[in-house]
Amino acid sequence: MNWLNTILILAVAFLAIFLEATFDGARNLLGAQIDLLPGLMVYAGLNLGLTAVAVVAVASGFCFDALSANPFGVSVLPLFLVGWIVHFKQHLILREQAFAQFILGLGASAFAPLVTLLISLNGEVPPLIGWGTLWQWLVMTIGGALFTPLYFWFFGCVHRALNYQPLNQSTFRSDREIKRGRS
Repeated sequence: MNWLNTILILAVAFLAIFLEATFDGARNLLGAQIDLLPGLMVYAGLNLGLTAVAVVAVASGFCFDALSANPFGVSVLPLFLVGWIVHFKQHLILREQAFAQFILGLGASAFAPLVTLLISLNGEVPPLIGWGTLWQWLVMTIGGALFTPLYFWFFGCVHRALNYQPLNQSTFRSDREIKRGRS
């Protein structure tokens, strides 16, 4: 289900980008936009190959930049770095634990905006930085961390719905008696 998993992750990435661009409720309430893509890259890094991680990072990064005030292409490298780091350390990660998913989402949601800011500082038009930037970074980090376990739950439900579940039943009844030797 690797290609189907990649397509589903891309569809969820495009849906997340659409929701970030159109839904202003959280932005008006908190004063900052929650970034949903780093948590999705954590899931992609744990469950996809490196080529698929790169495809998801490039496609979602370009789509995110097309609908935001970021310079075009500035989000691709941070998203790819999140997926790449998680992919190469996936054998050390407790992927089934919700707390580990939260911590990974926290780290990814803190790392991606900082790298995006560092890349933007080297551009022609420097971004506006002030004390409000710290609040926005904090909201993005905590919000992205809260959404990361939801990605794991959602894709787990999709995986259980679309794949066959292993049958843990033996062909022999448990109350059957097998006699050995001569009768």
